[in-house]
Amino acid sequence: MENLSNYYQVPREQWQGFYTNGKMTLTQSELDNIKSLNDRISMQDVEDVYIPLCHLIQLYMQAAESITLTKGLFLHRYVKTPPFIIGIAGSVAVGKSTTARLLQHLLSKLFPRKSVQLITTDGFLHPNKVLIEKGILNRKGFPESYDMVRLLDFLNRVKSGEKNIKIPTYSHEVYDVLENEYQTIHQPDILIVEGINTLQLPANQQIYVSDFFDFSIYVDAHPKLIEKWYIERFESLLDSAFQKPNNYYYKFAIGDRKEALDTAHHIWETVNLKNLKEYILPTKNRADIILHKTDNHEIDQLYLKKY
Repeated sequence: MENLSNYYQVPREQWQGFYTNGKMTLTQSELDNIKSLNDRISMQDVEDVYIPLCHLIQLYMQAAESITLTKGLFLHRYVKTPPFIIGIAGSVAVGKSTTARLLQHLLSKLFPRKSVQLITTDGFLHPNKVLIEKGILNRKGFPESYDMVRLLDFLNRVKSGEKNIKIPTYSHEVYDVLENEYQTIHQPDILIVEGINTLQLPANQQIYVSDFFDFSIYVDAHPKLIEKWYIERFESLLDSAFQKPNNYYYKFAIGDRKEALDTAHHIWETVNLKNLKEYILPTKNRADIILHKTDNHEIDQLYLKKY
C-alpha cells in the first residue's frame, strides 16, 4: 500500500468546485489536435480538472514572484524573476504528452503576454548508436540511457535567462534522436518539461532535475490500465505505419499482427513495466500534485502535496 499521507486527497467532484470563474479557452477541434493517440480527454475534463489546475499554477507563480522580490529586498538589488518551470512525469502511455500540450495551450491563453514553451526529455536520450556502443539499447528509457548532464545544463541555462538554447529533437517515427535537427528554446516565461525521468536523480550528480522545477505533476494510473493503453497505442502506431517504410513500426505493421502484439506485450513486461516499478513510481512522492486516472483516461482523484 503506497503512502500518500503527505498529500491532500481531493475527489474530482470537490476539485472542480475550487475554481469556478474560469472560461473555456479552447474548442473541441483544438482539443482534438492536442490529444495523443487513444487519449480520451474531454472538454468536461478540461473544465473540471485542468482549468482549476491552471489557477493553482497561477498561485504558485505568484508565490515564486514574491520569493524573488524578497531576495531582491534582502540583497538591495533588482533580482529578475527566473522562468517558471513545470515538470510532468509518469509512465510511458499514461498521457503525459497530452497533459503537457493542454497545459501549454491553457496557460498561453491565461497569460497572453507570457511565452509558454514545451520540451520533452526524449531529446536527451543518447542516440541509438551510442546506446548500441554501450550495450544498453535494450535499456532505452532507463536512467542510464539519458544524457542527464546535458539535461541539467540545459535547465540551468534556461533558469539563467540564456537566449536561443538548442536541444536535440527526438522522433518516435524513427525511434531515435534526429541528427542536425534541434528545437530552440528562447527565454520562456514558463517552460513545461515532460518526460518519464523528470523526477529522477541522475546516477552521478548531486542535483535532481526536479530541483529546477517550480511545480511538478505526476500522471498516475494502475499498471494494468497503462499496459492496456500502451497496447492500444502500439496498434494505432502500426495502423499509421503501413505506407511509411522508414517508420520504426513499419516492420511490425507489414508482418503478422499477432506476432507484433506479442512483441508489444514483451516490451511492456521487460522494459516499460520494469522501468515503471523500479525508477518511475518511486519518484511519485516528489510531485507537487498527482493526477490519478481510471478507465478511459478519466481523472477521478487529485493529490496535492501538503509539505
